[in-house]
Amino acid sequence: MTLTPEQLHKIDAYWRAANYLSVGQIYLYDNPLLKEPLKLSHVKPLVVGHWGTTPGQNFIYVHLNRIIKKYDLNMFYISGPGHGGPALVSHTYLEGTYSEIYPDISQDEAGLKKLFKQFSFPGGISSHVAPTTPGSIHEGGELGYSLSHAFGAVFDNPDLIVACIIGDGEAETGPLATAWQSNKFLNPINDGAVLPILHLNGYKISNPTLFARIDHEELEQFLRGCGWTPYFVEGDEPEKMHELMATTLDKAVEEILRSKNGTSRPRWPMIILRSPKGWTGPKVVDGLKVEGTFRSHQVPLLVNAEHPEHVQQLESWMKSYKPEELFDEQGRLIAELRELAPEGSKRMGANPHTNGGMLLRDLAMPDFRIHAVEVPAPGAIAVEDTRVLGKFLRDVALLNQEQRNFRIFGPDETVSNLLGAVFEVTSRQWDALEVQEDEFLDPAGRVLDAMLSEHQCQGWLEGYLLTGRHGLFNSYEAFIRIVDSMFSQHAKWLKVTSELPWRRKIASLNYLLSSHVWQQDHNGFTHQDPGFLDHVINKKADIVRVYLPPDANCLLSVFDHCLRTRHYVNVVVAGKHALPQWLSMEAAAIHCTEGIAIWPWASNDQGVEPDVVMACCGDTPTLEILAAVSILRQYLPELKIRVVNVVDLMKLQSDSEHPHGLSDRDYDSLFTKDKHIIFAFHGYPTLVHRLTYRRNNRNLHVRGYKEEGTITTAFDIRVQNDLDRFHLVQDVIDRVPELGTQGAYLKQMMQDKLIEHKHYIDKHGQDLPEVRNWKWKI
Repeated sequence: MTLTPEQLHKIDAYWRAANYLSVGQIYLYDNPLLKEPLKLSHVKPLVVGHWGTTPGQNFIYVHLNRIIKKYDLNMFYISGPGHGGPALVSHTYLEGTYSEIYPDISQDEAGLKKLFKQFSFPGGISSHVAPTTPGSIHEGGELGYSLSHAFGAVFDNPDLIVACIIGDGEAETGPLATAWQSNKFLNPINDGAVLPILHLNGYKISNPTLFARIDHEELEQFLRGCGWTPYFVEGDEPEKMHELMATTLDKAVEEILRSKNGTSRPRWPMIILRSPKGWTGPKVVDGLKVEGTFRSHQVPLLVNAEHPEHVQQLESWMKSYKPEELFDEQGRLIAELRELAPEGSKRMGANPHTNGGMLLRDLAMPDFRIHAVEVPAPGAIAVEDTRVLGKFLRDVALLNQEQRNFRIFGPDETVSNLLGAVFEVTSRQWDALEVQEDEFLDPAGRVLDAMLSEHQCQGWLEGYLLTGRHGLFNSYEAFIRIVDSMFSQHAKWLKVTSELPWRRKIASLNYLLSSHVWQQDHNGFTHQDPGFLDHVINKKADIVRVYLPPDANCLLSVFDHCLRTRHYVNVVVAGKHALPQWLSMEAAAIHCTEGIAIWPWASNDQGVEPDVVMACCGDTPTLEILAAVSILRQYLPELKIRVVNVVDLMKLQSDSEHPHGLSDRDYDSLFTKDKHIIFAFHGYPTLVHRLTYRRNNRNLHVRGYKEEGTITTAFDIRVQNDLDRFHLVQDVIDRVPELGTQGAYLKQMMQDKLIEHKHYIDKHGQDLPEVRNWKWKI
């Protein structure tokens, strides 16, 4: 027997206490210890919550407490089925962490009443394992990411074990289904360990779960095939289940500890817990079976004026936990049960890894200026911007190898996005079979890009950041859309935690989006989608930042800034094709600090009002605007043109809407109050209109991506979307009527050029020589 009779009795009592608190949170408004007969007035007017997963999670938590104490573990808990929020709140309250963070929720009857009332109540806490819950790095409202968060947390944390509870409904999601493969990327020496606990309670909201409806052998073979050693804990009799869970956890922990001393990839242990949904709750309600069915998923017992008879059934349910044996007269958990919880930072609710900002250390940063591209004159040379950035990131990885707090994530696109310089100092972390032809694979490395799953990269990086480290996610621009929803959840987490004084700020989530919409001539239409920018700017202005540097020196300056920031989501869009370089390093640093500016060397309106403003945002739009300006200045030398370049997209928004936004006065000083603005933009044109809708100048004409594309040349893609120099020149002529005859002739010339371009590309399969060989020259 793993447990003595006394231990078993105490563990079961602690579990009953957690279950009692969980039911109280869902239902009670008053009378928290049932010291008087329960009345309808003691029940919340609107009962909201999820009971089904909660008792199983309470069962797991109390058993994890035991092994933390027995083996002196550094462990915390991730709740995949996060709607089991009552369980985590109950346990962090019982262990004392909750009252330390929220002193108003005291360890007495008054505190219990507040604890119960606040749950799923206006002005209170949500029903999930939200950021307000101590010990949480994963809310679990949107299912599928628990296991990838758990692995991200243990990378570079060799003494950490994350117990990851996976709901059997969650296990059906795509991200979770592929996350089982994360064990091929875990280094047993340098990283910690993940203990997955697959909780099979049989049902989702109203459907059965797949894993609960296949036979034992098929489930075991599936998990073994994913590289795990599964152990089963199955049943519904509490005494037998306590003993079985204790024995199984001891075995699993001892295997993990032995594996930490090995050199080859272990078959890490995991546990399948099969217990009834809504365990210990009402067995039958109104003649219908509830415990062990989908009916226990949310609120198993409706208690309201329409069902007054359910008040007594609720009271009987709560009294079945025997609260008088668990809490003293003042309402505090009795001393002999309090001893079951670990102490101090060993408590899972107080583990410092779950408040990652407490552990966060600044990166050792190289001087980005040493990688400066020498630009003798604007547009004189062409460079692949991300290749330059790769050398800077190589130095970041090198400088932080010893403190092991920086990683690069991506779905097999690090080399493709020209960041391969990082492999001069580190490798791809990989703990599976290697063959002679492989490149850069090693059991230990700072790059995690050998799994073709955007979901895993995002989840790993989030887990890494949430536990106090730094990193970036590099991706093809079009396919970052795969993690739209994951980004949203992380942005929401950052928003809520920024409002909690006890939550320390974490490092920013940095995206590098390359192989972008204007550089997909070889992949075509499917790889062309700049819409992530539209999605990102919907989030809180205090959280999101978007940068589109026009050249390599600006990219260096922007990324140096992003890696130093805290508690943001930074999105950086940069190309990998060789494009003209515009600014010296000094000029680039100044320009990126300002975020938006007139480029005097490209403008000719000094001392006078411009006739037109030519604006650009993004590397390719910048190239085409400047090419258009060169044509206009050659053929219409009297036309006064102002060129404005935007690096920080949020500068376009009003300062009343975004902290980076320009005041109306500053915006008007750049764009004027009434002159026509021809704006070439990297993404969808409507985004610029959204950001500027409050501005005085309504004469804004935006060219950008309009869902035209195929496999063709990069310039032809611009032509198809009217972003090319020839269309832009015509846009100016159409909107500056004073150009008269000269304008008419130039417009005809541009139309001829577009026809010539089409004929040339159809015949030769490449762009006109004047396009291929164009240089900025005034």
